Amino acid sequence: MDDYNNQSGQSYPDSTGTSSTATAARMVSQKAAEAKDKVTDLGRKAVDKIDGSRESAAGALDKTASSLHSGGDQLSGVAHSAAEKLQATADYVRQTDLHGMANDVQDLVKRYPGQSLAVAAVLGFLVARGLRSSD
Repeated sequence: MDDYNNQSGQSYPDSTGTSSTATAARMVSQKAAEAKDKVTDLGRKAVDKIDGSRESAAGALDKTASSLHSGGDQLSGVAHSAAEKLQATADYVRQTDLHGMANDVQDLVKRYPGQSLAVAAVLGFLVARGLRSSD
């Protein structure tokens, strides 16, 4: 059989070339899997950190709402209305996890795409100004 292959002019790659290519492919695949695991772990840590700060954010909103309520008697019903909205926001932040908030934002963007685009543009402008001024 070897004589036949040699006579026909065909050559077949030896096993070392194929083996080194397969080894390189396995190494690349392994490194990609490791990088994916690291990114996933980093994402989980970020979500955990954000979820941990929800309670303190809700507490700050509660505190602001109660101070508006106490001073609202002198300011009028506007302060009471703002305090009630802050209270509702504090309750929402306390009761809704990050995934739920993301779903709510997606629903709002789908319902109001034009306004969402305008808000995103304004926020982008403000973030850019903030980053530029901190340089």
